[in-house]
Amino acid sequence: MKPKVAVIDPNTLAAIGLQQLLQKVIPFMTVDTFSSFAELEANHPEHYAHYFTAMNIVLQNRPFFTENRRKTIVLTSSPDNANLLSEFHCLCVNMPEPALVRSLLMLHQHAHSGGKNLPPMPQDTKRGILSEREIQVMNLIVRGYINKQIADQLNIGLATVVTHRRNIMEKLGIKSVSALTIYAVMHGYVDINKI
Repeated sequence: MKPKVAVIDPNTLAAIGLQQLLQKVIPFMTVDTFSSFAELEANHPEHYAHYFTAMNIVLQNRPFFTENRRKTIVLTSSPDNANLLSEFHCLCVNMPEPALVRSLLMLHQHAHSGGKNLPPMPQDTKRGILSEREIQVMNLIVRGYINKQIADQLNIGLATVVTHRRNIMEKLGIKSVSALTIYAVMHGYVDINKI
């Protein structure tokens, strides 16, 4: 059974948008949306690994979220609003998608470095899918290196880099560098601060 994440936000469009983004960034989790705290309470809140919650819902139901502080990520409209709830992890949602994805990845990496506090990943994502050389190539791709730079860095031919790149994408079923970046960070192959 996949670990579950809850998005609690009365703004339906915002909740659905965050749900889609979270499913892209954390593909091994199920993301459910709720428009109110009462709706979350009616659906076994204890079954969720994390709550991505609108600030007003946290303020109205502070005892529950304080008790579940480690599982709660407060959605703010401005970085300044994070000061109001400094005891919680906060995520400013008013930013371009690449910046928001980066913030989610940073939040994930710092909260779950090495997988600590994270529910176990499904067996099929744990398998050693990539070879050591493919991991090296992937690491350089997500850090922004072009094929020639990768070839020079690893002392291999340009055609070999292209072959590794194609094999990585095929093995992982990934079609873009941004999706590859998410995969690499989520699986601990690259530090988000090096991207």
